[in-house]
Formats: sequence, structure tokens, C-alpha cells
Amino acid sequence: METSTVWSGVLTFGVTAIGWFAKTLWDEQHRLQVLLNKTREEVAKEYVTKVEVHADINRVLSRIDVMDNKIDNILQRLAK
Repeated sequence: METSTVWSGVLTFGVTAIGWFAKTLWDEQHRLQVLLNKTREEVAKEYVTKVEVHADINRVLSRIDVMDNKIDNILQRLAK
């Protein structure tokens, strides 16, 4: 066997191995990107922002204030 044939075989195997490794890394990076995007979508569906939480809490507190005023009015009428 000639040296050039052996060298050509080694180079072919080496380039093929590097190409396979690069494709595997590329596919894994793409898969992770897809999973990251899905995770971002799921987080946005399941969790609320601070603005939404504050708006809901303010609605609850305003309703509690209305009920507090009504109870105070009832107690004042009963005290008379």
C-alpha cells in the first residue's frame, strides 16, 4: 500500500469524523434552542407579571375598603 493512499484514507476518515461531530453539535444546539423557546412560551402562560399582580391586589383591596365602609355604617346605625 502506498503512503499517499494511507494518508488519503486517514484524511478522509478525519474529515468525516469532524463533519459528523460538527453536525451533531449543530443539531443539539438547534434542539436546545427549540426547547428554550418552548420554555419561554410556557413561562409566559403560567406566570403573571408584577403589573398584573398589583392590579389584581388593588382590585381586591378596593373591594375590601368598600366592605369595610359598609360594615362601619351598619355598626354606626346599630350604635344609635
